[in-house]
Amino acid sequence: RRTVFAQCDEKEIVELLFDRRFVILQGPPGTGKTRMADQILRDVFDGNGMTIQFHPAVTYESFISGISPQVGGGSLAFTIRSGTLVETIQRTGNEPYLLHIDEINRADLGSVLGEAIYMLEYKEISDGKSRQVKLPQPLSDGQEEIAIPENLYILGTMNSADRSIAILDLAVRRRFAFVDMWPRFDVVQQQGLDLATEAFGHLIDIFREYAPEEVLVLVPGHSYFLADNEEQLRRRLRYDLIPLLLDYIRDGRVSAFEAELRTYIAWLEGELALRGTS
Repeated sequence: RRTVFAQCDEKEIVELLFDRRFVILQGPPGTGKTRMADQILRDVFDGNGMTIQFHPAVTYESFISGISPQVGGGSLAFTIRSGTLVETIQRTGNEPYLLHIDEINRADLGSVLGEAIYMLEYKEISDGKSRQVKLPQPLSDGQEEIAIPENLYILGTMNSADRSIAILDLAVRRRFAFVDMWPRFDVVQQQGLDLATEAFGHLIDIFREYAPEEVLVLVPGHSYFLADNEEQLRRRLRYDLIPLLLDYIRDGRVSAFEAELRTYIAWLEGELALRGTS
């Protein structure tokens, strides 16, 4: 009865990635998005790729290319430096290569990509007709244009509950396929810790019954309830889950069912006290 969210397994994500080429895994915190991306990089691409993390300070110059100052011999000079995407394009060989961008929506992706967004047309790349983009300045090796190689794939991950992030504009969204990753009750149940199963089930029921659709992205994922033993689980619930729920309440993000969440927290704290958590 608690399987209330559509699930997408690794096989489906991999098939979508090889079909659409540019994919973003999105979902609430703790649903295994980064873990899934790491697993795909390791098992499907045999480690042939790299992981980077976006943040608000990422710019066009750091991701595509830009002018970089260099100090040497008592003088200041400026050179054209390749950004992460250009270096990735140059590094891609004959085998499939995966660029995993963690927290992809923490940067202003429209500004970071600039005119390079023009290249992200998966059908044309798959047909061997990759679009060329002229760089603002030639690179140090004289290269003036870049294009997405046929063997390059991009997999982004993003926390849909983080409201401090930049909103992806429509031009970006059109070029990526989006996969929703939701909490999985069966993963928690399979580990065999009764407190985890009961606590997770109760919380899922609260969100399912009371949360408006736009608030469902806040539901804590299954990783908050995973542990090697009950002692470790109690620490996770006490120091990870409860503070997260209290943050939601303080921020006014769960006002529609604040009373139910406070009752849940009180129940959980009671269970933890009974089981030995200080």
